[in-house]
Amino acid sequence: MLYQLKIVDPHEYSSNCTQPQLNSTNLSPEELGNSTLYRGPVDPANWFGIHKGYPNLGYIQNHLLVLLLLVFEAVVYRRQQYYRKQHQLVAPVTETIFEDISREHLDHGLVSCAKYFLNYFYYKFGLEICFLMTVNVIGQRMNFMVILHGCWLVVILTRRRRAAIAHLWPKYCLFLIIFLLYQYLLCVGMPPALCVDYPWRWSLALPINSALIKWLYLPDFFVAPKSTNLINDFVLLLCAAQQWRVFEAERTEEWLRAAGDNTDRLDLAQDPRNPTPNFIHCRSYLDMVKVVVFRYLFWFVLVVVFITGATRISLFGLGYLLACFYLLLFGTAMLRKPARARLVLWDCLILYNITVIISKNMLSVRAAGLWAMQSNFCWVIQLFSLVCTVKGYYDRELLALEWGGWLGAVLPELVGFISA
Repeated sequence: MLYQLKIVDPHEYSSNCTQPQLNSTNLSPEELGNSTLYRGPVDPANWFGIHKGYPNLGYIQNHLLVLLLLVFEAVVYRRQQYYRKQHQLVAPVTETIFEDISREHLDHGLVSCAKYFLNYFYYKFGLEICFLMTVNVIGQRMNFMVILHGCWLVVILTRRRRAAIAHLWPKYCLFLIIFLLYQYLLCVGMPPALCVDYPWRWSLALPINSALIKWLYLPDFFVAPKSTNLINDFVLLLCAAQQWRVFEAERTEEWLRAAGDNTDRLDLAQDPRNPTPNFIHCRSYLDMVKVVVFRYLFWFVLVVVFITGATRISLFGLGYLLACFYLLLFGTAMLRKPARARLVLWDCLILYNITVIISKNMLSVRAAGLWAMQSNFCWVIQLFSLVCTVKGYYDRELLALEWGGWLGAVLPELVGFISA
Protein backbone atom coordinates (compact mmCIF):
# COMPACT_ATOMS: atom_id res chain seq x y z
CA MET A 1 0.00 0.00 0.00
CA LEU A 2 2.98 2.33 0.46
CA TYR A 3 3.47 2.22 -3.30
CA GLN A 4 0.05 3.86 -3.76
CA LEU A 5 1.15 7.07 -1.97
CA LYS A 6 1.38 10.21 -4.09
CA ILE A 7 5.01 10.75 -3.17
CA VAL A 8 5.90 7.63 -5.23
CA ASP A 9 6.18 8.64 -8.88
CA PRO A 10 7.03 5.73 -11.23
CA HIS A 11 8.02 8.11 -14.04
CA GLU A 12 11.07 9.22 -12.08
CA TYR A 13 12.79 5.84 -12.20
CA SER A 14 11.13 4.15 -15.20
CA SER A 15 13.34 2.86 -18.00
CA ASN A 16 13.07 4.12 -21.58
CA CYS A 17 14.36 1.42 -23.89
CA THR A 18 15.78 2.33 -27.30
CA GLN A 19 14.29 0.55 -30.28
CA PRO A 20 16.80 -1.62 -32.17
CA GLN A 21 17.50 -1.40 -35.88
CA LEU A 22 15.17 -3.40 -38.12
CA ASN A 23 18.09 -5.52 -39.39
CA SER A 24 19.04 -6.55 -35.82
CA THR A 25 15.67 -8.01 -34.79
CA ASN A 26 13.00 -10.21 -36.34
CA LEU A 27 10.23 -7.96 -35.02
CA SER A 28 8.27 -6.04 -37.60
CA PRO A 29 7.79 -2.25 -37.18
CA GLU A 30 4.22 -2.86 -35.95
CA GLU A 31 5.41 -5.45 -33.44
CA LEU A 32 8.14 -3.11 -32.18
CA GLY A 33 5.53 -0.49 -31.39
CA ASN A 34 3.45 -2.99 -29.40
CA SER A 35 6.34 -4.58 -27.50
CA THR A 36 6.47 -4.03 -23.76
CA LEU A 37 10.04 -2.75 -24.05
CA TYR A 38 9.39 0.00 -26.59
CA ARG A 39 5.78 1.14 -26.34
CA GLY A 40 6.41 3.36 -23.34
CA PRO A 41 8.33 3.83 -20.07
CA VAL A 42 8.92 0.55 -18.23
CA ASP A 43 8.19 0.58 -14.51
CA PRO A 44 10.54 -1.94 -12.83
CA ALA A 45 8.07 -2.41 -9.96
CA ASN A 46 5.54 -4.03 -12.29
CA TRP A 47 7.80 -7.08 -12.65
CA PHE A 48 7.45 -7.65 -8.88
CA GLY A 49 3.66 -7.41 -9.07
CA ILE A 50 3.40 -3.83 -7.80
CA HIS A 51 1.65 -1.13 -9.78
CA LYS A 52 -0.36 1.99 -9.29
CA GLY A 53 -4.02 1.13 -8.82
CA TYR A 54 -7.05 3.37 -8.48
CA PRO A 55 -9.17 2.93 -6.47
CA ASN A 56 -7.28 1.07 -3.78
CA LEU A 57 -10.11 -1.40 -3.25
CA GLY A 58 -9.72 -2.69 -6.79
CA TYR A 59 -6.00 -3.10 -6.16
CA ILE A 60 -6.42 -5.38 -3.13
CA GLN A 61 -9.81 -7.00 -3.77
CA ASN A 62 -8.32 -10.34 -4.86
CA HIS A 63 -6.16 -10.47 -1.74
CA LEU A 64 -9.23 -9.70 0.39
CA LEU A 65 -11.15 -12.54 -1.26
CA VAL A 66 -8.36 -15.02 -0.48
CA LEU A 67 -8.24 -13.76 3.11
CA LEU A 68 -12.01 -14.15 3.50
CA LEU A 69 -11.88 -17.70 2.16
CA LEU A 70 -9.13 -18.62 4.62
CA VAL A 71 -11.07 -17.08 7.51
CA PHE A 72 -14.23 -18.93 6.48
CA GLU A 73 -12.33 -22.23 6.30
CA ALA A 74 -10.81 -21.67 9.76
CA VAL A 75 -14.23 -20.82 11.25
CA VAL A 76 -15.82 -23.97 9.80
CA TYR A 77 -13.07 -26.28 11.07
CA ARG A 78 -13.01 -24.68 14.52
CA ARG A 79 -16.79 -24.95 14.74
CA GLN A 80 -16.62 -28.64 13.86
CA GLN A 81 -13.96 -29.30 16.48
CA TYR A 82 -15.94 -27.43 19.13
CA TYR A 83 -19.15 -29.30 18.30
CA ARG A 84 -17.46 -32.72 18.45
CA LYS A 85 -15.75 -31.97 21.75
CA GLN A 86 -18.99 -30.64 23.23
CA HIS A 87 -20.96 -33.77 22.28
CA GLN A 88 -18.01 -36.19 22.69
CA LEU A 89 -18.03 -37.23 19.04
CA VAL A 90 -15.21 -38.71 17.00
CA ALA A 91 -14.35 -37.25 13.59
CA PRO A 92 -15.10 -39.67 10.73
CA VAL A 93 -12.01 -41.37 9.39
CA THR A 94 -13.22 -41.16 5.80
CA GLU A 95 -14.04 -37.42 6.05
CA THR A 96 -17.44 -37.90 4.40
CA ILE A 97 -20.66 -35.89 4.41
CA PHE A 98 -23.04 -38.70 5.41
CA GLU A 99 -21.35 -40.78 8.10
CA ASP A 100 -24.07 -43.48 8.20
CA ILE A 101 -23.78 -44.36 4.49
CA SER A 102 -21.39 -47.07 3.34
CA ARG A 103 -21.03 -49.60 0.52
CA GLU A 104 -23.77 -51.73 2.09
CA HIS A 105 -26.34 -48.95 1.52
CA LEU A 106 -25.52 -48.41 -2.15
CA ASP A 107 -28.32 -50.66 -3.44
CA HIS A 108 -31.04 -49.67 -0.95
CA GLY A 109 -32.59 -46.99 -3.17
CA LEU A 110 -32.00 -43.83 -5.14
CA VAL A 111 -31.55 -41.68 -2.03
CA SER A 112 -28.97 -44.01 -0.49
CA CYS A 113 -27.20 -44.32 -3.83
CA ALA A 114 -27.04 -40.53 -4.21
CA LYS A 115 -25.67 -40.15 -0.67
CA TYR A 116 -23.05 -42.83 -1.33
CA PHE A 117 -21.77 -41.08 -4.44
CA LEU A 118 -21.74 -37.73 -2.66
CA ASN A 119 -19.44 -39.37 -0.14
CA TYR A 120 -17.23 -41.49 -2.36
CA PHE A 121 -17.62 -40.29 -5.95
CA TYR A 122 -14.01 -39.14 -6.22
CA TYR A 123 -12.89 -42.29 -4.42
CA LYS A 124 -14.44 -44.35 -7.22
CA PHE A 125 -13.89 -42.14 -10.26
CA GLY A 126 -11.03 -39.81 -9.32
CA LEU A 127 -8.62 -41.46 -11.73
CA GLU A 128 -10.97 -40.94 -14.68
CA ILE A 129 -11.54 -37.32 -13.61
CA CYS A 130 -7.76 -36.79 -13.69
CA PHE A 131 -7.65 -38.20 -17.22
CA LEU A 132 -10.41 -35.83 -18.33
CA MET A 133 -8.64 -32.89 -16.68
CA THR A 134 -5.47 -33.81 -18.58
CA VAL A 135 -7.36 -33.78 -21.87
CA ASN A 136 -8.93 -30.46 -20.85
CA VAL A 137 -5.44 -28.99 -20.32
CA ILE A 138 -4.39 -30.19 -23.78
CA GLY A 139 -7.53 -28.79 -25.39
CA GLN A 140 -7.25 -25.41 -23.70
CA ARG A 141 -3.55 -24.93 -24.34
CA MET A 142 -2.72 -26.53 -27.71
CA ASN A 143 0.99 -25.69 -27.58
CA PHE A 144 4.29 -27.49 -27.28
CA MET A 145 4.13 -27.82 -23.49
CA VAL A 146 1.05 -30.01 -23.42
CA ILE A 147 2.76 -32.67 -25.53
CA LEU A 148 4.40 -33.74 -22.27
CA HIS A 149 0.94 -34.11 -20.70
CA GLY A 150 -0.07 -36.30 -23.62
CA CYS A 151 3.03 -38.48 -23.21
CA TRP A 152 2.27 -38.93 -19.51
CA LEU A 153 -1.30 -39.85 -20.38
CA VAL A 154 -0.06 -42.57 -22.71
CA VAL A 155 2.41 -43.88 -20.11
CA ILE A 156 -0.24 -44.05 -17.38
CA LEU A 157 -2.91 -45.69 -19.52
CA THR A 158 -0.54 -48.34 -20.85
CA ARG A 159 0.02 -49.47 -17.25
CA ARG A 160 -3.66 -50.50 -17.26
CA ARG A 161 -3.65 -52.10 -13.79
CA ARG A 162 -4.67 -49.82 -10.96
CA ALA A 163 -1.84 -51.04 -8.73
CA ALA A 164 0.74 -50.15 -11.38
CA ILE A 165 -0.82 -46.71 -11.87
CA ALA A 166 -0.78 -46.13 -8.10
CA HIS A 167 2.93 -46.98 -8.02
CA LEU A 168 3.62 -44.45 -10.80
CA TRP A 169 1.32 -41.71 -9.49
CA PRO A 170 3.74 -39.97 -7.03
CA LYS A 171 6.21 -39.43 -9.88
CA TYR A 172 3.42 -37.96 -11.99
CA CYS A 173 2.44 -35.55 -9.20
CA LEU A 174 6.09 -34.51 -8.83
CA PHE A 175 6.23 -33.83 -12.58
CA LEU A 176 3.08 -31.67 -12.38
CA ILE A 177 4.56 -29.59 -9.54
CA ILE A 178 7.91 -28.99 -11.27
CA PHE A 179 6.24 -28.39 -14.63
CA LEU A 180 3.83 -25.84 -13.14
CA LEU A 181 6.67 -23.94 -11.48
CA TYR A 182 8.67 -24.00 -14.73
CA GLN A 183 5.76 -22.59 -16.72
CA TYR A 184 5.21 -19.94 -14.07
CA LEU A 185 8.83 -18.82 -14.45
CA LEU A 186 8.30 -18.63 -18.20
CA CYS A 187 5.30 -16.37 -17.65
CA VAL A 188 7.32 -14.12 -15.33
CA GLY A 189 10.24 -13.86 -17.75
CA MET A 190 13.10 -11.39 -17.50
CA PRO A 191 12.63 -7.93 -15.96
CA PRO A 192 11.72 -5.60 -18.86
CA ALA A 193 13.49 -2.74 -17.08
CA LEU A 194 16.81 -4.27 -18.19
CA CYS A 195 15.94 -3.31 -21.79
CA VAL A 196 17.31 -6.64 -23.04
CA ASP A 197 15.23 -8.63 -25.50
CA TYR A 198 15.20 -12.42 -25.65
CA PRO A 199 17.75 -14.27 -27.87
CA TRP A 200 15.07 -15.46 -30.33
CA ARG A 201 14.48 -11.79 -31.21
CA TRP A 202 18.12 -10.77 -31.74
CA SER A 203 18.54 -11.59 -35.40
CA LEU A 204 16.40 -11.21 -38.47
CA ALA A 205 17.81 -14.49 -39.81
CA LEU A 206 16.27 -16.55 -37.00
CA PRO A 207 13.26 -18.50 -38.41
CA ILE A 208 11.19 -17.88 -35.29
CA ASN A 209 8.16 -15.67 -35.65
CA SER A 210 5.59 -14.57 -33.08
CA ALA A 211 3.23 -17.47 -33.80
CA LEU A 212 5.96 -20.06 -33.26
CA ILE A 213 7.04 -18.34 -30.05
CA LYS A 214 3.47 -18.53 -28.81
CA TRP A 215 3.20 -22.23 -29.73
CA LEU A 216 6.50 -23.01 -27.99
CA TYR A 217 5.27 -21.05 -24.93
CA LEU A 218 8.50 -19.04 -24.77
CA PRO A 219 8.72 -15.77 -22.83
CA ASP A 220 8.52 -12.74 -25.06
CA PHE A 221 7.84 -9.05 -24.65
CA PHE A 222 5.53 -8.91 -27.66
CA VAL A 223 3.70 -12.27 -27.33
CA ALA A 224 3.78 -12.85 -23.60
CA PRO A 225 2.81 -16.37 -22.44
CA LYS A 226 -0.81 -16.51 -21.39
CA SER A 227 -0.62 -16.94 -17.63
CA THR A 228 -4.32 -17.79 -17.27
CA ASN A 229 -3.54 -21.14 -18.92
CA LEU A 230 -1.85 -22.15 -15.69
CA ILE A 231 -5.26 -22.29 -14.01
CA ASN A 232 -6.01 -25.50 -15.90
CA ASP A 233 -2.64 -26.94 -14.87
CA PHE A 234 -3.38 -26.04 -11.25
CA VAL A 235 -6.79 -27.77 -11.39
CA LEU A 236 -5.09 -30.85 -12.84
CA LEU A 237 -2.48 -30.78 -10.06
CA LEU A 238 -5.26 -30.44 -7.47
CA CYS A 239 -7.11 -33.45 -8.87
CA ALA A 240 -3.90 -35.49 -9.10
CA ALA A 241 -3.00 -34.67 -5.48
CA GLN A 242 -6.45 -35.78 -4.32
CA GLN A 243 -6.11 -38.96 -6.33
CA TRP A 244 -2.79 -39.62 -4.59
CA ARG A 245 -4.70 -39.46 -1.31
CA VAL A 246 -7.25 -41.90 -2.74
CA PHE A 247 -4.50 -44.39 -3.63
CA GLU A 248 -3.25 -44.17 -0.05
CA ALA A 249 -6.75 -44.38 1.45
CA GLU A 250 -7.90 -47.42 -0.49
CA ARG A 251 -5.19 -49.48 1.21
CA THR A 252 -6.61 -48.87 4.69
CA GLU A 253 -9.20 -51.04 6.38
CA GLU A 254 -11.49 -48.13 7.29
CA TRP A 255 -11.94 -47.00 3.69
CA LEU A 256 -12.35 -50.55 2.41
CA ARG A 257 -15.08 -51.20 4.94
CA ALA A 258 -16.91 -47.91 4.29
CA ALA A 259 -16.44 -47.29 0.54
CA GLY A 260 -15.82 -50.78 -0.76
CA ASP A 261 -13.02 -52.45 -2.65
CA ASN A 262 -11.40 -50.43 -5.45
CA THR A 263 -9.38 -53.14 -7.16
CA ASP A 264 -9.88 -53.97 -10.83
CA ARG A 265 -10.30 -57.74 -10.68
CA LEU A 266 -11.40 -59.39 -13.91
CA ASP A 267 -12.76 -62.60 -12.37
CA LEU A 268 -15.83 -61.11 -10.71
CA ALA A 269 -18.11 -63.64 -12.39
CA GLN A 270 -16.35 -66.44 -10.50
CA ASP A 271 -16.43 -64.58 -7.19
CA PRO A 272 -19.16 -66.12 -4.96
CA ARG A 273 -19.34 -62.91 -2.85
CA ASN A 274 -21.52 -60.59 -4.92
CA PRO A 275 -23.19 -57.93 -2.75
CA THR A 276 -25.13 -56.43 -5.68
CA PRO A 277 -28.71 -57.72 -6.16
CA ASN A 278 -30.11 -58.58 -9.57
CA PHE A 279 -31.48 -55.40 -11.15
CA ILE A 280 -32.66 -56.81 -14.50
CA HIS A 281 -36.28 -57.17 -13.35
CA CYS A 282 -36.47 -53.44 -12.37
CA ARG A 283 -38.03 -53.82 -8.93
CA SER A 284 -37.20 -50.19 -8.06
CA TYR A 285 -36.29 -46.90 -9.67
CA LEU A 286 -32.64 -47.57 -8.85
CA ASP A 287 -32.84 -50.80 -10.84
CA MET A 288 -34.25 -48.86 -13.80
CA VAL A 289 -31.32 -46.44 -13.66
CA LYS A 290 -28.90 -49.38 -13.56
CA VAL A 291 -30.55 -50.97 -16.59
CA VAL A 292 -30.22 -47.72 -18.56
CA VAL A 293 -26.56 -47.34 -17.56
CA PHE A 294 -25.39 -50.91 -17.99
CA ARG A 295 -27.45 -51.93 -21.03
CA TYR A 296 -27.79 -48.79 -23.16
CA LEU A 297 -24.64 -46.81 -22.42
CA PHE A 298 -22.83 -48.95 -24.98
CA TRP A 299 -25.03 -47.53 -27.77
CA PHE A 300 -24.59 -44.02 -26.46
CA VAL A 301 -20.83 -44.47 -26.74
CA LEU A 302 -21.19 -45.61 -30.33
CA VAL A 303 -23.26 -42.51 -31.12
CA VAL A 304 -20.56 -40.26 -29.67
CA VAL A 305 -17.81 -42.06 -31.59
CA PHE A 306 -19.81 -41.86 -34.83
CA ILE A 307 -20.48 -38.13 -34.40
CA THR A 308 -16.79 -37.58 -33.69
CA GLY A 309 -15.80 -39.29 -36.93
CA ALA A 310 -18.60 -38.08 -39.20
CA THR A 311 -18.56 -34.40 -38.28
CA ARG A 312 -15.63 -33.74 -40.60
CA ILE A 313 -14.01 -35.71 -43.41
CA SER A 314 -10.39 -36.46 -42.56
CA LEU A 315 -7.92 -39.25 -41.98
CA PHE A 316 -8.44 -39.04 -38.23
CA GLY A 317 -12.22 -39.21 -38.58
CA LEU A 318 -11.87 -42.37 -40.68
CA GLY A 319 -10.39 -44.16 -37.67
CA TYR A 320 -13.41 -43.27 -35.55
CA LEU A 321 -15.82 -44.48 -38.23
CA LEU A 322 -13.97 -47.78 -38.60
CA ALA A 323 -14.06 -48.27 -34.83
CA CYS A 324 -17.77 -47.48 -34.74
CA PHE A 325 -18.60 -49.91 -37.57
CA TYR A 326 -16.44 -52.60 -35.98
CA LEU A 327 -18.31 -52.29 -32.69
CA LEU A 328 -21.67 -52.23 -34.50
CA LEU A 329 -20.71 -55.45 -36.28
CA PHE A 330 -20.56 -57.30 -32.98
CA GLY A 331 -23.26 -55.31 -31.19
CA THR A 332 -24.30 -56.55 -27.77
CA ALA A 333 -22.58 -59.86 -28.47
CA MET A 334 -19.34 -58.13 -27.62
CA LEU A 335 -20.64 -57.52 -24.09
CA ARG A 336 -20.82 -61.29 -23.57
CA LYS A 337 -17.15 -61.75 -24.35
CA PRO A 338 -14.62 -62.26 -21.55
CA ALA A 339 -13.69 -59.15 -19.61
CA ARG A 340 -10.14 -59.08 -20.95
CA ALA A 341 -11.33 -59.18 -24.57
CA ARG A 342 -13.75 -56.31 -23.99
CA LEU A 343 -11.17 -54.17 -22.22
CA VAL A 344 -8.61 -54.69 -25.00
CA LEU A 345 -11.03 -53.19 -27.53
CA TRP A 346 -11.76 -50.17 -25.34
CA ASP A 347 -8.05 -49.72 -24.66
CA CYS A 348 -7.38 -49.60 -28.39
CA LEU A 349 -10.13 -47.01 -28.87
CA ILE A 350 -8.84 -44.85 -26.02
CA LEU A 351 -5.21 -45.06 -27.16
CA TYR A 352 -6.23 -44.15 -30.71
CA ASN A 353 -8.10 -41.13 -29.37
CA ILE A 354 -5.05 -40.03 -27.38
CA THR A 355 -2.91 -40.44 -30.49
CA VAL A 356 -5.29 -38.21 -32.44
CA ILE A 357 -5.25 -35.56 -29.71
CA ILE A 358 -1.44 -35.49 -29.56
CA SER A 359 -1.20 -35.44 -33.36
CA LYS A 360 -3.64 -32.55 -33.64
CA ASN A 361 -1.65 -30.69 -31.01
CA MET A 362 1.61 -31.19 -32.91
CA LEU A 363 -0.06 -30.17 -36.17
CA SER A 364 -1.29 -26.95 -34.57
CA VAL A 365 2.16 -25.51 -35.33
CA ARG A 366 0.89 -25.19 -38.91
CA ALA A 367 -0.17 -21.63 -38.08
CA ALA A 368 3.37 -20.79 -36.99
CA GLY A 369 5.30 -21.66 -40.13
CA LEU A 370 3.18 -23.50 -42.68
CA TRP A 371 1.13 -20.70 -44.19
CA ALA A 372 2.35 -21.65 -47.66
CA MET A 373 0.51 -24.96 -47.41
CA GLN A 374 -2.81 -23.14 -47.54
CA SER A 375 -2.30 -22.20 -51.17
CA ASN A 376 -0.19 -25.07 -52.51
CA PHE A 377 -1.01 -28.06 -50.30
CA CYS A 378 -4.56 -27.47 -49.12
CA TRP A 379 -5.32 -31.18 -49.66
CA VAL A 380 -2.84 -32.01 -46.89
CA ILE A 381 -4.66 -29.65 -44.55
CA GLN A 382 -8.00 -31.24 -45.38
CA LEU A 383 -6.58 -34.75 -45.04
CA PHE A 384 -5.61 -34.11 -41.42
CA SER A 385 -8.75 -32.14 -40.63
CA LEU A 386 -7.02 -28.78 -40.61
CA VAL A 387 -8.58 -25.59 -41.90
CA CYS A 388 -7.27 -23.45 -44.75
CA THR A 389 -8.13 -20.18 -42.99
CA VAL A 390 -6.55 -20.41 -39.58
CA LYS A 391 -7.79 -17.93 -36.99
CA GLY A 392 -5.42 -17.67 -34.07
CA TYR A 393 -3.07 -20.57 -33.53
CA TYR A 394 -5.39 -23.54 -33.07
CA ASP A 395 -8.96 -24.68 -33.71
CA ARG A 396 -10.86 -25.39 -30.50
CA GLU A 397 -13.93 -26.71 -32.27
CA LEU A 398 -11.95 -29.61 -33.67
CA LEU A 399 -10.38 -30.31 -30.27
CA ALA A 400 -13.84 -30.33 -28.71
CA LEU A 401 -14.79 -33.16 -31.03
CA GLU A 402 -11.68 -35.09 -30.02
CA TRP A 403 -12.61 -34.48 -26.38
CA GLY A 404 -16.07 -35.85 -27.11
CA GLY A 405 -14.59 -38.97 -28.63
CA TRP A 406 -12.33 -39.38 -25.61
CA LEU A 407 -15.30 -39.00 -23.25
CA GLY A 408 -17.25 -41.55 -25.21
CA ALA A 409 -14.37 -44.01 -24.95
CA VAL A 410 -13.87 -43.46 -21.24
CA LEU A 411 -17.54 -43.86 -20.28
CA PRO A 412 -17.43 -47.69 -20.49
CA GLU A 413 -14.44 -47.60 -18.16
CA LEU A 414 -16.56 -45.66 -15.65
CA VAL A 415 -19.32 -48.27 -15.95
CA GLY A 416 -16.81 -51.02 -15.30
CA PHE A 417 -15.69 -49.38 -12.10
CA ILE A 418 -19.31 -48.85 -10.98
CA SER A 419 -20.07 -52.52 -11.45
CA ALA A 420 -16.96 -53.43 -9.46
